[in-house]
Amino acid sequence: MVKPQINAFMRIIGIPLAYYLIRFYLSLVRIRVVNEDALLNHLKNGGKAIAAIWHQRFFGAIDYAKKFSTLAPSVIISQSRDGELIARVAMRLGIRPVRGSSSRGGMRALAAIIKDLALNHIAIHVLDGPQGPKGVVKPGLIRMAQRSRAAIFPLYISVDRAWITRSWDRFLIPKPFSQILIRWGDPIFVPKNMDSATFEAIRLDLESKMVQGYAQDDLHWGWERPL
Repeated sequence: MVKPQINAFMRIIGIPLAYYLIRFYLSLVRIRVVNEDALLNHLKNGGKAIAAIWHQRFFGAIDYAKKFSTLAPSVIISQSRDGELIARVAMRLGIRPVRGSSSRGGMRALAAIIKDLALNHIAIHVLDGPQGPKGVVKPGLIRMAQRSRAAIFPLYISVDRAWITRSWDRFLIPKPFSQILIRWGDPIFVPKNMDSATFEAIRLDLESKMVQGYAQDDLHWGWERPL
């Protein structure tokens, strides 16, 4: 009987509490958004988009994601127990979770996201989640863009002051009253037909853009070493 009671507590009290605590905590930071028009104009013209971020940085953009709730973007979230909590919080933000990961249910989740993009306009993809390796663009994103015909929009999230955890990705938690810069990169279009060499070249190019873009924005805040 203990487990059903715990699940009921989390559903009724724990998850709503976590959601409001996160929203309150992030209300204490200041967010500046750059180049958002690149994404909005693409969507306005009927294009489809995949927002690409590192696992390390997504916390800083949680409150900003609420802005896109009317578009109900989809995102792959791990099938783990922690993933269940994240999925329920995501739904409160207007984000539709697709359950799966690179290690559990990955192909089903990828197929579900591609099917979802046939009917909707935007998805969010965590490039190196949920377990790494840190800073490596996995092939799933390129396949997703290729089959859905959606453009990839790198999303750079940097902060002037943050705690850095000891997790595999050195997860960043912005400190209260810190400043967060959210910057949209220019769209990357993946050809429908390509050989394996072209596929890998696109993957490596995106990985390089992500690494360099984050380093550039971190340097703006005075972070001299890769985070």
